[in-house]
Amino acid sequence: QLQLVESGGGLVQPGGSLRLSCAASGFGSDYYAVGWFRQAPGKEREGVSCISSSGGSTNYADSVKGRFTISRDNAKNTVYLQMNSLKPEDTGVYYCAAGFSSVLGLADYEYDYWGQGTHVTVSS
Repeated sequence: QLQLVESGGGLVQPGGSLRLSCAASGFGSDYYAVGWFRQAPGKEREGVSCISSSGGSTNYADSVKGRFTISRDNAKNTVYLQMNSLKPEDTGVYYCAAGFSSVLGLADYEYDYWGQGTHVTVSS
């Protein structure tokens, strides 16, 4: 069973930065792709970014391109989401998810394992 735990959320002013972490346990990192998703209050969950099992392929939602960077350290079984130039519309609960495939996309149905989420609030 793959378990995922997110951390790094918090309150930040517009224009600020946060780095989210997703720590995995139960399986080696080589076997699964990881995605970050978010859900704003009253809205549906949306895919933000994803990374292949090797880290060689990444993808981003248009709304975060140029501001967010996804990366992974397979030696530490951890995936990161560096979020810069944050906007109030980035507010929400951020979830990491994993699926046993080398490459996955930004659709939540592709992922089988989910973390509990971490809250991000962008406000002045």
